[in-house]
Amino acid sequence: MNRFVKNAARLALVVSLATGLAGCGINTIPTQDEATKTAWAEVQNQYQRRADLVPNLVATVKGYAAQEKDTLVAVTQARASATQVKVDASTITDPAQFQKFAAAQDQLSGVLGRLMVIQERYPDLKSNQNFMALQSQLEGTENRITISRRDYNLAAQKYNTTLRTFPSILWAKTVYSGQKPAQLFQASVSAQAAPTVSFDSAPPASAPAPAAN
Repeated sequence: MNRFVKNAARLALVVSLATGLAGCGINTIPTQDEATKTAWAEVQNQYQRRADLVPNLVATVKGYAAQEKDTLVAVTQARASATQVKVDASTITDPAQFQKFAAAQDQLSGVLGRLMVIQERYPDLKSNQNFMALQSQLEGTENRITISRRDYNLAAQKYNTTLRTFPSILWAKTVYSGQKPAQLFQASVSAQAAPTVSFDSAPPASAPAPAAN
């Protein structure tokens, strides 16, 4: 009987200790860390989705507007730069690598904006079914990128705040001393202004007007 009572007392102590620790927030930091990493993975997924669309988009535009070589090359190079930046879950706590990734993606966003404006010069391209489908997919992906970046920033801000505020800061300084704050996406200069395109080259010559009688 005494042995049963002692075992029950030990079990009650363990349960009480676990409940007490959970109540004081020891699990909050790893929980929010995982939520931030999950949000980051979604950002990566959406950027990859956009990168996968670019080759077909460039090929379609090239078929109707080959003379826009500079823009087509710029898009291709920007995509290559964006996809060459290697990232993983550790990137969100590495300021230099995070900014490198964000800058490469912002550069691609800028040149894609220039590419999409080109359609105004080429009616045949503007009415091409394949181009219209790709344009729709790109627009949808850009919207998902915006949402995923917003959700990531919200998760990261919550996590960063937890690392710095009481009582969770006690755990951050002891049990989770290796945890680092997550980096945040910032609005780029190009994202705050509409893309501009120079159409300095002469437009296609129009047919001469008939002579007046």
